[in-house]
Amino acid sequence: MFVILVYDVGVKRVAKVLKTCRKYLTWVQNSVLEGDISETNFKKLKIELLKIINPDEDSLIFYTFRTKSYSKREEYGIKKGGEELFL
Repeated sequence: MFVILVYDVGVKRVAKVLKTCRKYLTWVQNSVLEGDISETNFKKLKIELLKIINPDEDSLIFYTFRTKSYSKREEYGIKKGGEELFL
């Protein structure tokens, strides 16, 4: 599957989140990563990130693409808005 990950985390956790994400995805720009990833590695990535973030202060958004006609958005932590603007 192809995944786009967008994150907004506290300064103390940024480096650790980025380092974890770069094990699985390609860094695109500040707080955005993307790439092809297996279901197993996607689950591992989410588990690792959920151990790092503070859900009361941080936000993770995963856009997953299984086919060109299907997409899914997952959010964790604070809802930041802008949901109506998708790519």
